[in-house]
Amino acid sequence: MHICKSLGHIRLTQHKAVNLSDIKLNRSQEFAQLSARPGGLVEEAWKPSANCSSGRIVSLKCSECGARPLASRIVGGQAVASGRWPWQASVMLGSRHTCGASVLAPHWVVTAAHCMYSFRLSRLSSWRVHAGLVNHGAVRQHQGTMVEKIIPHPLYSAQNHDYDVALLQLRTPINFSDTVGAVCLPAKEQHFPWGSQCWVSGWGHTDPSHTHSSDTLQDTMVPLLSTHLCNSSCMYSGALTHRMLCAGYLDGRADACQGDSGGPLVCPSGDTWHLVGVVSWGRGCAEPNHPGVYAKVAEFLDWIHDTVQVR
Repeated sequence: MHICKSLGHIRLTQHKAVNLSDIKLNRSQEFAQLSARPGGLVEEAWKPSANCSSGRIVSLKCSECGARPLASRIVGGQAVASGRWPWQASVMLGSRHTCGASVLAPHWVVTAAHCMYSFRLSRLSSWRVHAGLVNHGAVRQHQGTMVEKIIPHPLYSAQNHDYDVALLQLRTPINFSDTVGAVCLPAKEQHFPWGSQCWVSGWGHTDPSHTHSSDTLQDTMVPLLSTHLCNSSCMYSGALTHRMLCAGYLDGRADACQGDSGGPLVCPSGDTWHLVGVVSWGRGCAEPNHPGVYAKVAEFLDWIHDTVQVR
């Protein structure tokens, strides 16, 4: 289980002992050899090995995530085809889209804590999560998955939006398909450098001068920016904490906007996509020198895994 978590997967789904002679390996594949030393970091407990002297291995299958099929707050973005972002979900209060979310597992999505805090007096039975949705015009009443429990981060601050993440446990599982699936969490110690080209998606305002959200899912590419830069006096003057990151363009060409909150900021690692940020806050939408601010998912991995595993 710890190996799956360290690689960015939400859980271990299968494991079995097999004979080395029963599997086919190519020359580029290696073994992960576990040490007998208890305790410590799992990354320090296993190391790559070119051979397996015992001839017996344990095959692990982690939950699938971060794959795309081949084929609210976005300003300057483009409309999205079905299945382009299979983990994108819409959190709806009644028939109204309130925030975006990301699918982590069939029973779990992650969103922004401030989304749920704003409607904390609403009945739990009024919430629905819609996965695989591209156009809100296709939503029918009573569709979607009911929310069983809302779990905001216990340290969330409504004053400065620190710890701005929340998990939603669903009453029934989301059915995965070619157009619906889970996003990977960042792997332990995985680093996406400043300048990495990442993507943000949602149903938020497509024009900062308008007050209505988009009916159609939008996305746009945004580069990761240095927290030091975003905390400079000409930007956010130190408002970003260690649990936040920023991404966008200094000229304001594209950004997340109202209605995209809670949605995913994802970055690729090879063919696998990782949830690096959760849309949190910003000053206006696509304003020069005020890029979007996101909850930094890497800072919440232990809390996410602990919460999901005990329920």
